[in-house]
Amino acid sequence: MLWWQASTCEVQTDLFLLFVSLGDFSGQLLAYLSLGPIFIIVGFVTLIIFKRELHTISFLGGLAFNEGVNWLIKNVIREPRPCEEAHSTVTTKYGMPSSHSQFMWFFSVYSFLFLYLRMHQTNNARFLDLLWRHVLSICLVTVALLVSYSRVYLLYHTWSQVLYGGVAGSIMAIAWFAFTQEILTPLFPRIAAWPISEFFLIRDTSLIPNILWFEYTVTRAEARNRQRKLGTKLQ
Repeated sequence: MLWWQASTCEVQTDLFLLFVSLGDFSGQLLAYLSLGPIFIIVGFVTLIIFKRELHTISFLGGLAFNEGVNWLIKNVIREPRPCEEAHSTVTTKYGMPSSHSQFMWFFSVYSFLFLYLRMHQTNNARFLDLLWRHVLSICLVTVALLVSYSRVYLLYHTWSQVLYGGVAGSIMAIAWFAFTQEILTPLFPRIAAWPISEFFLIRDTSLIPNILWFEYTVTRAEARNRQRKLGTKLQ
């Protein structure tokens, strides 16, 4: 059985190297998609710097906690990656569960819950307001599936490692969302009132159903008000 696994791994490695040498477009595209977690983290840091909203900070904290759980599970199970010789630069030798798969499914499932439960619908919700949420949800699931598939295609993980990573990430997302909604959200007004929060302009928007529409209307009204004041001064 071991010799069969070793020979299969050698064939997979040879095929992988052949695809790379031939300029496999699909492999290159999937490799770029595998960088998704990095782009997401950079996006979160940028969003926190400019928005400084407690729920966003909690979301990032959940992603960090999810990564810690993944590291713990890997070091408990200690299942090796497939075809380790294909990727000599990989720093972690354990592959169960896939950290990329767990990260992306945490992000996708949490975002799905946020869209449909946190940004809850109003009675006068328009068709386009619902449509963009459905489209965005489909995009999130598609990206999570592609990133998960890329880890198998690029020989970083087996199907089982990717599958369990997705399951673990989804469960973690549901648990963290419930924890944020039921325990952290009631504490956000107090946290936002702390002197250090006021110093760093950290805010709580939990009671605002649709923060995008709220910011748009407030900004538009303020801009028009300032225009009127400026016009009055010029006259």
